[in-house]
Amino acid sequence: MRGLRPTAAGPAEPDDALLTVSGATKAVESVLERVLDARTRQAREVDAVFAHDIAVRVAAFVLRGGKRVRTGFVWCGWRAAGGSGDPAAVMRTAAALELLQACALIHDDVMDGSLLRRGSPAIHVEFAQRHRPGKGNGFAKSFGTSAAVLAGDLALAWADDLLTETALGSPHGSSLFDEWRSMRGEMVAGQYRDIHAQASGSGGVEEALTIATLKSALYTVARPMALGASIAGADGRELTALRAAGRCAGLAFQLRDDLLGAFGDPAVTGKPSDDDLRSRKLTYLLAVALRLADAADDRDATAVLAPGAQTGADCGVERMRAALERTGARSAVEAKIAELSGAGRRHFAASGACPAVRQEFAALVEQVSGVGSQHAEEIG
Repeated sequence: MRGLRPTAAGPAEPDDALLTVSGATKAVESVLERVLDARTRQAREVDAVFAHDIAVRVAAFVLRGGKRVRTGFVWCGWRAAGGSGDPAAVMRTAAALELLQACALIHDDVMDGSLLRRGSPAIHVEFAQRHRPGKGNGFAKSFGTSAAVLAGDLALAWADDLLTETALGSPHGSSLFDEWRSMRGEMVAGQYRDIHAQASGSGGVEEALTIATLKSALYTVARPMALGASIAGADGRELTALRAAGRCAGLAFQLRDDLLGAFGDPAVTGKPSDDDLRSRKLTYLLAVALRLADAADDRDATAVLAPGAQTGADCGVERMRAALERTGARSAVEAKIAELSGAGRRHFAASGACPAVRQEFAALVEQVSGVGSQHAEEIG
């Protein structure tokens, strides 16, 4: 595997490529290519149509995009806990996370009705476009949804298989699997709270934070770092510090994503910038805006942002953006991101990680939050 070298003693040890986050990110691509090649070959042995339509499409989706930030955080957790153990297990765990991320994105796009992902049609849209002509739009949508659910399920199965194989071969496999099992449950809980909030018309700040924590913060940063640390045999103190750092940095990531969902450029983000606004999806940004609008008795902002309000034309979305600016919600969220980023860095330092790894973690936090360490410390 690229980035590893075998030793006479047994497990591979890292070469210079695995001493940095960028090296780990390149190494995981090699692991993913090999794993996906093996999985698609197995799928062809099961059924040629299934392999061509589902397995190959899932593999292509995994390989064609993504920043691999979870890989970076797995690496940070492993290195913060001493970087011992088999580095191949670290890369396989990271690869399993990337497969799980594919499942989450495919299913999330179905539930949200999103049309774009990574600059291309979402998986359910791809399938709908391939339905048999003459069956009608209703059939096309149903077919696309059903096939995408199966594609996401397959990505999840591949992820579970890879993580389980890795845990079985690791001296700390029990701890590794415990972190994985907890993460999967949190992901489902967060996704359900997300759609539950939409169905119930919730608009509270605390509920928005709960959803962001369960659905994104733990899954994107906290658990990946704990997974990496588990491979190195981390103790309770190290894991506590890393989970706290991950929760803060992960929330900063999700709050930045909320802002991009409202104000981002689709050409840069690869997904629509108005889906969350049109659906009145409960985000921290929207919840803060509603609270500030109520405090200022800004009835126009409340009317345009409230759950259940209609946004038919583009002008409605622009009114929402104006309200988010006018109430001060956008600025408040920016300040919260900076606060969380600074807290994440401080918790990570408490893990005992060496300065070089702390610097790598800080760079990753800046990448996902958009806030540099100097600004975060000034706010914090």
